[in-house]
Amino acid sequence: MGSVGLTLPWEHRISPVAREGISRVEPAEREAQGNPAGGNPEDAALAAACLAGDLHAYERLYRLQGARMRNLARNLLGTQSDAEDAVQETFLKVQRSIASFRGQSSFVTWAFRILVNTCHDLRRSRVRRKEFVPDERDDCATPPEPRAPGGHPSLKLALERAIANLTPQQRSVFLLYEVEGFHHAEIASMLEITETASKNTLFQAKKNLRQTLEAPRSKQAGGA
Repeated sequence: MGSVGLTLPWEHRISPVAREGISRVEPAEREAQGNPAGGNPEDAALAAACLAGDLHAYERLYRLQGARMRNLARNLLGTQSDAEDAVQETFLKVQRSIASFRGQSSFVTWAFRILVNTCHDLRRSRVRRKEFVPDERDDCATPPEPRAPGGHPSLKLALERAIANLTPQQRSVFLLYEVEGFHHAEIASMLEITETASKNTLFQAKKNLRQTLEAPRSKQAGGA
């Protein structure tokens, strides 16, 4: 599984070792990342330009969200090459289906929904062909910059492996909320679930991660 831009920013307890260097993503930081919340004028203008067939608008969407999309796709799919394919396919789908955008969510949220579905389709197709290996890592890929300094490499690796063992929906919700900084309302729209389901899924994902990360420490303590 690719790098998840750790140190991971969650606000609930995981364990003392997992909290080292971790900071929660604040709303202001989310806006700086280009994540519109609600009626963002720039998002609306971008959607209108894309609906009008302005190719420069698609280029701007890629400049604003391309790196973030690749990061999420790499975390969902495991390799940089698959992530590039997924993002490219996503932008083709955005262009082909732009007429179906009705503004019920932000334009960026709608584009990320297409990305998540594209990633899930690719994973399923690889499982059917028995070509997908869950623990496959793209060691040549350049990991995205972490949000906060101080994460130990062994901790990052343990977190990546723990995240890879989550269910697909838990992994998607966790990455979208904790790594990419989306709100539960946006995640609910992307995954076509309720906000309550998104919150419950995140809670379960954190619980599973906490149990996975605390198990090795418990063994070490028992053997001391």
